[in-house]
Amino acid sequence: MALLDSEREEVERALGERPAQPWLWLAPLPVRRPQLGRGLALFARGDRFDGEVACALPLPLPSQAFGTVVLQHVATPDARGAALLDDIGRVLVPGGRVLLFALNPLSPYRWRWRGHGLHSAEPLSWRRLLHRAGLEPDAVSEGIGPRWESVPEPRRQRGAGLRAAYLVRAERRSLPLTPVRPRRMLPVGAGAAPA
Repeated sequence: MALLDSEREEVERALGERPAQPWLWLAPLPVRRPQLGRGLALFARGDRFDGEVACALPLPLPSQAFGTVVLQHVATPDARGAALLDDIGRVLVPGGRVLLFALNPLSPYRWRWRGHGLHSAEPLSWRRLLHRAGLEPDAVSEGIGPRWESVPEPRRQRGAGLRAAYLVRAERRSLPLTPVRPRRMLPVGAGAAPA
């Protein structure tokens, strides 16, 4: 709970960034729905999601419907996680943003979740999966949460470091419908000979 409390402020900030577009929040536990614009809050229950809608993958949501998607410890670094990211890429509008919170395998806090069936992976693994799903991840992740003590720590740091979790942001970028004509290169005359 200390880790989820540490992430709460960042989640609410992301959900409120684009008030004109609906958001999707996939959480690990039932959450109190924030009063920020329009959106859908679901939580993981095994291989399914529950909450305002009960469903499984593929999500029964329209394509290109959400401006922001928050994946809070619900994606796993395997084929199921790749399928979830593919579906998230489908429901995200062009220019939309994904925030993926994941457990840090290098943190001393990992001893607290050891033996509970939780999965962790390095940020590079998630960047590769996000890129395969057609999303463009940021180059640097942000560490968030406690290092060892079970107390909320909402301050973020550049890079995962020893924090319990990290945040990877990604965007869905699209190519323009009209191809852009390449500029004509101007010929450059021969330069002066060196002395």
